[in-house]
Amino acid sequence: MIDREHDLPIARQAEVLSISRGSVYYRPRAVSTADLAIMRRIDELHLQFPFAGSRMLRGLLAGEGIKVVAVASER
Repeated sequence: MIDREHDLPIARQAEVLSISRGSVYYRPRAVSTADLAIMRRIDELHLQFPFAGSRMLRGLLAGEGIKVVAVASER
């Protein structure tokens, strides 16, 4: 719905459409295959240990040689 080539500024287009301006500027990025593999392993571990929290899952991954670090969100 947003036309980036239109004379009306993007911020105003978002306002007219009653949508968040931030959602207009957000461009999704593809998830790497390495990240997908880690997420799949986390899912498997969570099914095996449904009581495990993030710290325990991180420890289980570390035991398999997978190092996971927290990354601050990009804003």
